[in-house]
Amino acid sequence: MELLHNLALGLGVAISLQNLTYALLGCMVGTLIGVLPGIGPVATIAMLLPITFHLPPTASLIMLAGIYYGAQYGGSTTSILVNLPGEASSVVTCLDGYQMARNGRAGAALSISAVGSFFAGTVGTILIVLFAQPLTLMAQKFGPADYCSLMALGLIAAIVLASGSVTKAIAMVFLGLLFGLVGTDVNTGAQRYTFDIPELSDGIDFAPIAMGLFGIAEIVVNLERHLTRTGAIKVTSLWPTREEIRRAIPAVLRGTMLGSILGVLPGGGPTLGAFSAYTLEKKLSKTPKMFGKGAVEGVASPEAANNAAAQTSFIPMLTLGIPSNAVMALMVGAMIIQGIQPGPEVMTKKPDLFWGMIVSMWIGNAMLVIINLPMIGMWVKLLTVPYRFLAPAILLFCCIGAYSLQNSTFHVMQVGIFGVLGYIFVRLGCEGAPFLLGLVLGPQMEEYFRRAMLLSRGDPMIFLERPISLGLLIATAALLVLMALPSVKKAREEAFQEEG
Repeated sequence: MELLHNLALGLGVAISLQNLTYALLGCMVGTLIGVLPGIGPVATIAMLLPITFHLPPTASLIMLAGIYYGAQYGGSTTSILVNLPGEASSVVTCLDGYQMARNGRAGAALSISAVGSFFAGTVGTILIVLFAQPLTLMAQKFGPADYCSLMALGLIAAIVLASGSVTKAIAMVFLGLLFGLVGTDVNTGAQRYTFDIPELSDGIDFAPIAMGLFGIAEIVVNLERHLTRTGAIKVTSLWPTREEIRRAIPAVLRGTMLGSILGVLPGGGPTLGAFSAYTLEKKLSKTPKMFGKGAVEGVASPEAANNAAAQTSFIPMLTLGIPSNAVMALMVGAMIIQGIQPGPEVMTKKPDLFWGMIVSMWIGNAMLVIINLPMIGMWVKLLTVPYRFLAPAILLFCCIGAYSLQNSTFHVMQVGIFGVLGYIFVRLGCEGAPFLLGLVLGPQMEEYFRRAMLLSRGDPMIFLERPISLGLLIATAALLVLMALPSVKKAREEAFQEEG
């Protein structure tokens, strides 16, 4: 009964005119940036962070969430019609989606993608409803030592599940931790690594880092790549055949299950879910040679997986305050900007925000089906806008957003500096997500570590004496051992082999 009461509370919040408007706006923006290649949800949310400061907390988080899962929908449209992924998680959809379009089955591919995404998004939302309360109750039993161990597990998991070199992922996490140390020490009042720059006394602001690393760097990289548009394929009928439906249903179910699991894991998310789902379908298929030639399973499973992962990645962020990927790190940043401490207290102290946001996810998924299928023609026309015209507008938006934080040109300079740093990371083949996770979790991890040591009067055995902390440290050690195994290394490479 309590669950029904909470859902009723959430429905009342979600269907208010203001929140419905922001949910629709988020879904529209998400679909738009999913369609337009080279922007992505991370860069967009990073650019919109300053705006959320002036919005009500619930409305701003509903909008940002809509952008995130909306981008998963929009990315499939251009992947199928013009073989151009608008979002990283849609790269794998190009392999079979575009081939289906070339075979005259563009409408069927789009329908299966949209319905599969809606089903997966709905399942993901149900999982949040089912697991949010038990996880929150469990989190309330956590002490400082347990939280510190949990964050250590999150950082190690982010390294294991990061695509590319493990060494580079470790380096990025440590670099993020170092940047998180800048500012005034809460316990002693001493300034650390500020180099006598007054603006750094409160630490490096989260929004300029995110805008520079993901917004500016992405612009420069895409201008280098000279993104080109190919001729769009016309869509006739949106109805799939019975055979296509028969093959798509089990693929959607498998993709939803796999994506739901990978979304919860730190370092996981839509991209890993989509690539892993495609690899799984290829291995399970009786006709693996059909993959890459228009196999409907190659569209249905990855699209379901990336949407399920996008939904379930909210579970650790909302219940434990632990971001599972770069977008969730930005969501944590948005909550902090609003003066909300992410973690188990959100459910108890702000139930309207918590349950309103969850119910709005289902409403948003329903909106996306309506937005995507009838408006396919309009989204494809947007692809005719040259990227060299979009880039200056995005750059201007970043600078205005950074300046509006505190009406300070120092923040604009920070965006530029981190833009250069982000570009260097891309050229070196380093991911920005582990850096961001290190930056967000580092200061919190340090705070909980100090609290634990104060409570134990300097005895580090507190981390082993508490059962929860010990269990989390054992899991962390197991992950480190797994990381060193050749079979796991090979599995990581296979999961992301299509990305290159």
